Amino acid sequence: MNITTRIGLLAAAAASACLSLPAHAAGEAKNVIFFLGDGMGPATVTASRIYKYGESGRLTMESLRRTARIKTFSNDAQTTDSAPSMAAYMTGVKMNNEVISMSANTVATAPSADANGNRTISNCTPTNGTAVPTLLELAKAKGKATGAITTTELTHATPAATYSHICHRDAQYHIAAQAVPGGVGFNTALGDGVDVLMGGGRNHWTPYDATTNTRGRFDGRNLLTEMAGQGYTVAATRDEMVRATGTKLIGLFSSTSHLEYEIDRVAGRGQGATQPSLADMTAKAIEMLSKNSNGYFLMVEGGRIDHALHGTNAKRALEDTIAFDDAIKRALSLVDLSNTIIVVTADHDHTMTINGYSHRGNPILATATDYKTKQTAKAADGLPYTTLVFGNGGTPRKATRDDPTLVDTTANDYLQEVGVNLGSPGAETHGGGDVMLFSTGPGSAPLKGTLDNTKVFGVVKSAAGL
Repeated sequence: MNITTRIGLLAAAAASACLSLPAHAAGEAKNVIFFLGDGMGPATVTASRIYKYGESGRLTMESLRRTARIKTFSNDAQTTDSAPSMAAYMTGVKMNNEVISMSANTVATAPSADANGNRTISNCTPTNGTAVPTLLELAKAKGKATGAITTTELTHATPAATYSHICHRDAQYHIAAQAVPGGVGFNTALGDGVDVLMGGGRNHWTPYDATTNTRGRFDGRNLLTEMAGQGYTVAATRDEMVRATGTKLIGLFSSTSHLEYEIDRVAGRGQGATQPSLADMTAKAIEMLSKNSNGYFLMVEGGRIDHALHGTNAKRALEDTIAFDDAIKRALSLVDLSNTIIVVTADHDHTMTINGYSHRGNPILATATDYKTKQTAKAADGLPYTTLVFGNGGTPRKATRDDPTLVDTTANDYLQEVGVNLGSPGAETHGGGDVMLFSTGPGSAPLKGTLDNTKVFGVVKSAAGL
C-alpha cells in the first residue's frame, strides 16, 4: 500500500465519520486562516514595526488578541528547516529536517538529477516512513474548501507541507504531482483537490523544453492542462487571477522560481509587473473559498522574508514582512471573527539581531547611535556599525571593515555585516530561537505561554472541529 493510498484511507474514514455531522458545531471555528511568515523571528517583527510605524507603533499581527512563544526544534536538529517546522504545525508530528508531512522515522533522501540536470527523480521509497494527515486534509474530509497560497514556489516546503507527503523537500516535481486530481501520484486525501493554489514555479508543473522551459518536467506531463481538465481556472497573471470565477483556481505567477520580492514587484522588476501582491492573493482566496457553506481552511505564506534574510538583505526582509502584514490586515477586513480562527506565526528564526544603544527614532536600517548624544556609535576598531547585523552569512568580510557611513545602508541592495563568514551569497543560516505566535477567534484561547510547534496542530484541529 503506497503513501497516498494510506493517507487517503485515513481521510476517507474521517469523512465517513462526519457525514451525519454539521460542518461546525456551536463555538467552533467555521473557517481557519493560518498565516506563516517564513523565517520571521522576533527581531524581524520588531525591526519591521520600527521600520514602518516607529518604536511605539504596531503591526496588524500584533493587534491580535492572543500571543504565545513557539519552540521550533525538529526531530533531529536544534535548528529546524522549513519542511519539518511547517509540517509540525500541520500534522502535530516532529520529523527530521527536509522531510515533509511524514512520520518521525522518515529518512530525508534527496532526489537525483535527470538527463537535463533537473532533480526530477525521487528517491523516496514506500518503506521510508508513513504519511501523516495534515490540517488541510482533515478540513477537506470535513467538507470544507481548502487553499494554500505563497510568494514562493507553490511546491516549496511551507505550502507543500499542507497538501503533500514526501521524504525530501527538494522533490518538487513529485510534490506538484500530488496536487493533481486523478493524475499519477495524486494525494487522494485531497478528495477533489485543493480548491485554491497560488504561488510561483510554473516549471515544476509543465514539461521540459530545451528552449522555453529548461527546468521543466522530465516526464512530459503538463499538470496545468490536467488541472484545467479537472475544472480549475489556470492563472499566470494578476489580471487572470482577478477574473477567475467558480471554486477552483491554480495561479502560478512566475515561470521559474519564486515571486519577486515586494520591493521588486512594486517596481515592476523581473516578472513583478504582472504578479499579484500577497494581500490580493489572500482576498481572492477568501472570495473563492467562502462559496463553500461548510467553511474553509486557508494557509497564507509570506515566504520571501526568509530568502532576504538568508541573503543578509534586511531591507527586502522588512518590506516583505510589511507585505505579509498587509495580507493579514486584508483578511481581517473580510472575515467574521466570530466564526474564524486566525493564527499568525513563523516556522523558524534567523540570525539577524538589533544591536547597539541607538536613540529612539533612529532609522532601523541606519548606523547605530549613542542614545545619550545621538552621535554615531563606533566599534572597537573605530568604525561605525549598523543597527541590524547578522550572526553569520555569506557577505564577504575584509581584514579591515568598510565604513558604513560612506554608503547608503538604506539602499535596496545593501547587505548587512555578518559575524561569521560562511563564504557564499545566501549562506546565512536559520536561527534556533523561539518564534512568536499571534491569534484570535473561536478556539484560540489555548494558544498562550510557551508551546511546542506540534501543540499548535491540536489547538487548531480542536478549534475547527476537525
